[in-house]
Amino acid sequence: MKKNDIKPSLFNYAKYSSLAFQMLVVILIGVLGGIKLDQYLQLKFPVFTILFSIAAVFIATYLGMKDFIKRPPKPSQKIDHNDE
Repeated sequence: MKKNDIKPSLFNYAKYSSLAFQMLVVILIGVLGGIKLDQYLQLKFPVFTILFSIAAVFIATYLGMKDFIKRPPKPSQKIDHNDE
């Protein structure tokens, strides 16, 4: 493996590990929020745990795909001040 090949592989490793960590945090917040809400409302069936868990998975997937498929920024438009 060449030295130039190491840099992109480390970049990809950091990118994907941060993406996984972000998704994990979003899902955990949804699950724990649902559990706490079910406990607070003293529900026999964990309705909010199920709803928040499913919603958190969709939100985490959306955020992950949004970060994964980032488009390069548009080039800034140059303003020409020489028009008279």
